[in-house]
Amino acid sequence: MIFLVYAVVFLLAATPFLEVVSVIPIGIAAGLPAVSVTIVALLGNLATIWLLILLLEKFQNWRNKRRESKGQPATGKRQQRAAHIWQKFGLPGLALISPFLIGSHLGTILAMGFGASKRNVGIWMTASVAAWSILAAILTHYGLDLLFNQTGREGFLMDFLEEHA
Repeated sequence: MIFLVYAVVFLLAATPFLEVVSVIPIGIAAGLPAVSVTIVALLGNLATIWLLILLLEKFQNWRNKRRESKGQPATGKRQQRAAHIWQKFGLPGLALISPFLIGSHLGTILAMGFGASKRNVGIWMTASVAAWSILAAILTHYGLDLLFNQTGREGFLMDFLEEHA
């Protein structure tokens, strides 16, 4: 049963726009250990980021054809925000801010589209997602630890499993 829970954490973190900064707090609030949730969520998010880096050209061709068939503009609000960040802060700025503003997956795609190398995008996005994962885990762990100590609960998932065991 616990393997299934961690598989869900991995898959949620791997899903574009469901960033580790939201999945990690949910997992910890569920009562899962902060370290294991952070590692699994980080690996899930990085798996799809690195997959995007490796398969970007095919993805961009698919995305452009899809937009053309729907009559959508080539750039939307998120892409315009990313372009502004890129012009102002470059790859480090885009990598560090993208998990909150546009999503790390879209940040990866845009960084590659702006001409950054696969290696540099991989390094910066990995560092950014890892840093935000650790920060989210620490803040959530200590915040929920305080809450759980005051309420005597262990997390909504653990409470549910204990009631139905």
